[in-house]
Amino acid sequence: MARWEPNAQERLLHAAVDLFVEQGYDATTVNEIADRAGLTKTTFFRHFRDKREVLFAGQDLHTGLLNDAVAAVPASATPLEAVGAALDALTAFWADDRREFSAKLRPVIAGHTELQERAALKRAKLTDALTGALHQRGVPEPTAGLAAELGIRAFYQAFDQWVAPANGQSLTALTRDTFSTLRAALTTLT
Repeated sequence: MARWEPNAQERLLHAAVDLFVEQGYDATTVNEIADRAGLTKTTFFRHFRDKREVLFAGQDLHTGLLNDAVAAVPASATPLEAVGAALDALTAFWADDRREFSAKLRPVIAGHTELQERAALKRAKLTDALTGALHQRGVPEPTAGLAAELGIRAFYQAFDQWVAPANGQSLTALTRDTFSTLRAALTTLT
């Protein structure tokens, strides 16, 4: 096994997802993931705490993208404009070449309660990060929380559409459309 080959984390991620799809999440071991990636178990644990965390790699990167994008919008931007900019930054991470891989993740997560709980925690952390970024801009509650919830809801709804095999739109375009639809729905609530 090559000890210092590049892209170890990405290789582990792809190996894990392939094995989860082929033989099931519960039946897959860390040793099998490392072997499939051509790496050692020790290398696996340098990148991930456990096999569950493989599926949620990048969470810190995603929260950073949200924070940086909100901080970069002009001071004159409304909270929803800031959220829109954050969503553009977040969705740019998922280029179309990641669609097939992302689609494989959905049934693996849907099939396990512990993974569903971890996915819900990730969603909550993204919402909290976006809310916090809006607070840093001086947006008070409940405005900051509502704007963040709306944005993250739009992202997840769009993501579900994006991974569908028949879909040809980019995640950014789908998220913008969904966010726009949700914003329009808000106006009907009064």
